[in-house]
Amino acid sequence: MARHLVTSALPYINGIKHLGNMVGSMLPADVYSRYLRQRGHEVLYICATDEHGTPAELAAAKAGLPVAEFCAQAHETQKAVYEGFGLTFDHFGRSSSQQNAEITQHFARRLHENGFIEERAIRQVYSPVDGRFLPDRYVEGTCPHCGYDKARGDQCENCTRVLDPTDLIDPRSAISGSTDLEVRETKHLFLLQSKLQGEVEAWIDENSKEWPLLSTSIARKWLSEGLHDRAITRDLEWGVPVPADTWPELAAEGKVFYVWFDAPIEYIGATKEWADAAPDGEARDWKSWWYEADDVRYTQFMAKDNVPFHTVMFPATQLGVREPWTMVDFVKGFSWLTYYGGKFSTSQQRGVFTDAALEILPADFWRYQLVANAPESDDASFTWEQFAGTVNKDLADTLGNFVNRVLTFSAKRFGETVPAGGEPGEAEVRLGAEVARGLAELEEHMEALQLRKAAAALRALWAAGNAYLVEKEPWKQIKTDQDAAALTLRTAMNLIRLYAVVSEPFIPATAATLRGVFALEGDSATWVTPEEAAALDTLPAGTAFTVPPVLFAKISDEDLEAYRERFGAGPAA
Repeated sequence: MARHLVTSALPYINGIKHLGNMVGSMLPADVYSRYLRQRGHEVLYICATDEHGTPAELAAAKAGLPVAEFCAQAHETQKAVYEGFGLTFDHFGRSSSQQNAEITQHFARRLHENGFIEERAIRQVYSPVDGRFLPDRYVEGTCPHCGYDKARGDQCENCTRVLDPTDLIDPRSAISGSTDLEVRETKHLFLLQSKLQGEVEAWIDENSKEWPLLSTSIARKWLSEGLHDRAITRDLEWGVPVPADTWPELAAEGKVFYVWFDAPIEYIGATKEWADAAPDGEARDWKSWWYEADDVRYTQFMAKDNVPFHTVMFPATQLGVREPWTMVDFVKGFSWLTYYGGKFSTSQQRGVFTDAALEILPADFWRYQLVANAPESDDASFTWEQFAGTVNKDLADTLGNFVNRVLTFSAKRFGETVPAGGEPGEAEVRLGAEVARGLAELEEHMEALQLRKAAAALRALWAAGNAYLVEKEPWKQIKTDQDAAALTLRTAMNLIRLYAVVSEPFIPATAATLRGVFALEGDSATWVTPEEAAALDTLPAGTAFTVPPVLFAKISDEDLEAYRERFGAGPAA
């Protein structure tokens, strides 16, 4: 079996992430990683906090903390939230690690040796009030392309166009707000992407055939506009230092690498962190995943604003190094999740943030709803009304009610062991065939990384159980034919056991609860084939079971009103 390397875009360190960040990278990567593990593949799921650049410095200054201390605290805070969401990172690292610094500097040296980095004198924004050159994110203003008045000097988050600070209309310092800005000369390192354009185009032509349209269209748009040489150093106190053995003058000036140069390299750095953190007696070979790793399939997950850097800039970096580093095989890009049609915003605290989400409801409520409505091809809007509808219909009624009805009724009429009953009949054979088709469809969508369709296929499997109960009516059968009722209930319990396995990637806590219902040896979540599922016979008669608490409490009108009041019922709230 192939080894699967999975990464999700690194969340910025500057605050708790909102639901849009969760569904656009980390959550779908976790769903996929869990599925692959169930299928028996060797999986390494890597992520990290992105700790360099202007956002870290500005957030630390706002918090009144040294940037290193702020990042250490924020990393632990974010890590706890992701654990609460059930994300199964093999390692959740930090881009400020020594491992990332060493590998980033290695990449820079190799690019320089190969003629793809050069030192250039440029004119850069300087703030006399702040007494310093302003890196691009320290300059804010109006985007010349779309008119957004809070655009940053590196990229407009509204239209995603890449910018330089000097492009902005009415620029101002993000530190002091001063508009008294000057342009002075300073030196920086430039990655000569223009010399690598042909190689990047050839690589995309060869490797992007299976990518979703969103990913390929963004990459090709960048290429069609021509790759420009990009400054990869900044005037910041916090970042990976320019190595003094290669650029002594810039190192003496305190230059550090641009966050978008070192952040993708942290995927490699975090894997080395994982290897270095191995318990005594356990050897982990990080290079086997990243260097001359022909047996590794590499899948990246990210929102569309990150796609250009991962499909063009980082591949250019890797190609220019002239070393056999693992390059991505599949880029799963996502559109944006909006909040009632408006943007979630970390900086403006608009929408539902992940820590607050876990305060009000368990993770599985969020995991399922977000994946079932993921913005895979177009932007999708989160509303409380839609959220409640999905939870109440799919989780509470279709899955939760089925489990409760079957187990409660069987315990009452046959005791707390799986009843024997008669041999499967025509209805059970039809149900088995339907389950096999549904599971094959679920597998097909998971393999293709079409997660909304996968969630719909899972929902259809849950619905098949309810339809079977309606057809067989065990509450009526029990009055005239106890064996027939026992068969129906035993079949339904086998469905519950199947749901405990195939629901695992989406709602892992609930799946674990369902696996714990039956007194079987081990708590195996190993995937079952459609042929195995069709038999509906994994639970022997006489197996003890327990009736779990209500799996999903419905969201009431009163709950909805409380959520609207707390989080707002629209983007302006």
